[in-house]
Amino acid sequence: MALPSALRVLTIEDDHTTAEEIAAELSARGFLVDIAHDGGRGLDKALNGHYDAITLDRMLPGLDGLSIVTRLRANGISTPVLMISALSDVDERVRGLRAGGDDYLVKPFASDEMSARLEVLLRRRQTPALIVTLQVADLNLNLMDRSVRRDGCILELKATEYRLLEYMMRNSGQILTRSMIFEAVWNYHFDPYTNLIEVHMARLRKKIDLPGLPALIHTVRGSGYMLGLQP
Repeated sequence: MALPSALRVLTIEDDHTTAEEIAAELSARGFLVDIAHDGGRGLDKALNGHYDAITLDRMLPGLDGLSIVTRLRANGISTPVLMISALSDVDERVRGLRAGGDDYLVKPFASDEMSARLEVLLRRRQTPALIVTLQVADLNLNLMDRSVRRDGCILELKATEYRLLEYMMRNSGQILTRSMIFEAVWNYHFDPYTNLIEVHMARLRKKIDLPGLPALIHTVRGSGYMLGLQP
C-alpha cells in the first residue's frame, strides 16, 4: 500500500542538529515537517496541528516525552508516535510504549531506519482494522485459519515463520531493517550478534520462493529485507 503524498510530521526534539537531520531525511522522502524544540511547544503543536505522525524525543526541557504522549492519548489523539531516546534499557522502552508510544527508536540511529519505522506506523494506521487475508502477488495469507498459499499451493510454516511472513506481508514493498524484524517477530531488544533472522529468513525463502516462480523475499544489502515482486 503506497503512502499518500504530503503527509505532515511533527518532530519534537531539543537537539537542533538531530532535529534538522530528522527533518532533512523526512523532507527528502516527501513529508512536510514541523519542528518543536521543547516539550511545551511540542505538546501545543501536537494537540492543535492535525499531524499524520510524530517523532518524539524522550528527554525534553519543560515537559518530557512520556508526559506528552500520555496527554495526547488522554485527549483522544491517536496520531502514531515514534519515540526516540538515548535511554536504551528495556524498562525505559516498555515505559514509552505503555505511555502510548507506537514504536521506540534508540539513539544513535540511522536516518533510513527512522524513516522506515515511521512509514511502517503510517501504513499500519491506513490499513483497515478488519482484515481477513493478506495478498502479495500470488502469495496469500489467511489470518482466520492461518493458512498460507503460493500459486494456489498450501505451504506448511512453523509458528515463527508464520509471524515473520505476516509482518513482512503487512509491510510489503517496505525495507525492513534487522532490528525492526527482530523486535516485531521475537519481541526482544535487538541483538546485533544474533543470526536468528538469517536462519529463519533462509528457511522461509525455501518455502515461499518456489522453483519457477518469481522471488518475493529480497535482501537489501546494507539495509535489511523486503517482500514484494521487485527488490
